[in-house]
Amino acid sequence: MPAGTPSMSTPDFELHRDAHGQWVCRTADGHLHTGVQAVRAFPLNAPEEAVSLVGTDGTELVFIPLLADLPEARRLVVRAALAEREMVPVIERIVSVSTFATPSTWEVQTDRGPTSLVLKVEEDIRRLPGQRRLLITSSHGLVFEVPDRTRLDRGSRRLLERFL
Repeated sequence: MPAGTPSMSTPDFELHRDAHGQWVCRTADGHLHTGVQAVRAFPLNAPEEAVSLVGTDGTELVFIPLLADLPEARRLVVRAALAEREMVPVIERIVSVSTFATPSTWEVQTDRGPTSLVLKVEEDIRRLPGQRRLLITSSHGLVFEVPDRTRLDRGSRRLLERFL
């Protein structure tokens, strides 16, 4: 395959913002699609795989099997589009918990700043199979992520272990 020719695993497309801040996708056939959204097929178990760019009507315009196969500049643009759609604060530290019984109020430090959340039941802490990653759902339905529970500081790990 000649250099610069996209392979089957690297779809040919361009993604950029227009003057109104909307995502615009130029597909391999040269058509421009405005109002595009990036969507992960498996956001929890395989966040770097099976990403689609979909039009305003929900039709898939581009399928990206693996983000890592994209050139770096294109990968960064797709990740920026994904980040707008997904709002999952990352818990960096558990400052305190009100009680070790549920419901309990947690004071946490996230990548978006300090906040508190109410854990209704212990089952709202979800371990992902085969991973050290946790998803914690607050009483308001907001999902928080702990990417690797073993990387939390000692005090945070100790508080978390009381609920696992």
